[in-house]
Amino acid sequence: MSIMETDIPKVSEPNSFGLQNGRPAPVRSKRMLEPCWAESDVMDLVCSQVLAVTHDVKTFVFTTPERRPFDFEAGQFITIRVEIDGELMTRCYTIASPPTRPDRLAITVKRVADGVVSNWLHDNLEPGAWISMHAPAGAFVLPEEDAPKYLFLSAGSGITPVLSMTRTLYDLGSEADILFVHSARTPADIIYRGELEAMARLMPNLRVVEICEGDAPTERWMGLQGRISKPVLEILAPDLNERETFICGPAGYMAAAKSLLEELDYDMDKYHEESFDFGAPTVPAPTAAPPVEQDFEDEAGAGFSVEFARSGRMITCGPDETILEAAVAAGMRPMAACGQGMCGTCKVSMLSGEVDMQHNGGIRPKEIANQKVLICCSKPLGDIQLDC
Repeated sequence: MSIMETDIPKVSEPNSFGLQNGRPAPVRSKRMLEPCWAESDVMDLVCSQVLAVTHDVKTFVFTTPERRPFDFEAGQFITIRVEIDGELMTRCYTIASPPTRPDRLAITVKRVADGVVSNWLHDNLEPGAWISMHAPAGAFVLPEEDAPKYLFLSAGSGITPVLSMTRTLYDLGSEADILFVHSARTPADIIYRGELEAMARLMPNLRVVEICEGDAPTERWMGLQGRISKPVLEILAPDLNERETFICGPAGYMAAAKSLLEELDYDMDKYHEESFDFGAPTVPAPTAAPPVEQDFEDEAGAGFSVEFARSGRMITCGPDETILEAAVAAGMRPMAACGQGMCGTCKVSMLSGEVDMQHNGGIRPKEIANQKVLICCSKPLGDIQLDC
């Protein structure tokens, strides 16, 4: 039985993508529709809302005109494609909204000094605008079976994946013991501070602890000050080894936090981290003077031929070289972003041949079955032909 719009009780509009009167926003997805990305790896979505979260952070909410539901796991990310000054650019952003509210998808983006795409989104993306997105990907997700205890550690905009996880556990009424420790420069920089504190008030098994390095111009910080430390973790989580830990934040923060856990003899089998910076691509730049294409028959055993069927290009890929590395070395500029087999941007169809693909969640099993590969993490096992 479907729920009519008139059957949904009226609630106040939220100030952020989150709670309405202390409860999750009602779901109005039309379940009879196919989920987004069911038929294609890339979809055009419309921006339905832009929310100012802090002085330098905005949340962008997306829908489809048909209100098709979004299918993803808490902690995953999407890859957006935008054209800036005539150049097509791709960037990965974690989904901040929970899969338990499938009629909308939201990303929360911080403005940074050198963030070309992030700053473009802040300055240009408005409600009603369209944007292309690759299907959600990533293996930084909650376990299939709810863990008895969680420790979420985040800093800055790295809060987004564990925020999605927390929102999901809240919506599902999880009975797991959740300790959420977030670090920020000042109280004015705490992303979704009000929502986190509201969820903690309404969910007895959720503790939210915020650590700030200093005061904000308009607020003196009365909570924990400084940075995450061994004594802080020992006090907050005396049962540390009973907790499944998820961590995301700047590289320096994650390295320091991981080191602290190791010092505390934490069972690192329970440790999960988001392993790359979503804001910056890690693809090698093409060389200034690309080498001349090699003759494969002249150097037996030196590598395998890689044919790009549409462009007519043919290159050699060494046995210990990924297809992307070989293409860039030959002066080509394939579409790619993370360079680690996570974002799915470099996904192409393989017409013939075999590869050794060591991906990190950027491709789905059905896509692998359909002979798609990620060239950033694929090494040929023989001569191959790609549909690009």
